[in-house]
Amino acid sequence: MFKKRDRNEVREIRHERVRRKISGTPEMPRLSVYRSNKHIQVQVIDDTKGVTLAAASTMENAIRDQLNDVDKKGAAKLVGKLIAERAVQAGIETVVFDRGGYVYTGRVAEVAAGAREAGLKF
Repeated sequence: MFKKRDRNEVREIRHERVRRKISGTPEMPRLSVYRSNKHIQVQVIDDTKGVTLAAASTMENAIRDQLNDVDKKGAAKLVGKLIAERAVQAGIETVVFDRGGYVYTGRVAEVAAGAREAGLKF
């Protein structure tokens, strides 16, 4: 009997396929996005060392105060701006964008737009 895969399993397969081609280096780390129903989490990762260089999330106190006035897309843009500020502060100017197997629309695109506005290049 045919059993339909759940959406997250399909996303993970898609993410593995993309990760075969995308890797973060010390000069150009990977900007990884994880999206849940409520929150969005972003990390800047150096895959050669396996180290997270910067991270931001809607669960942080710095952003939580601003979430009351915006929707989920607005919150994603705030997270994008915050991760870009933290990455620039850590000396990172260019990154490789890893959308995490998600479609590049909505909140994922807003994270990228916010990061670009705050000074990251990718």
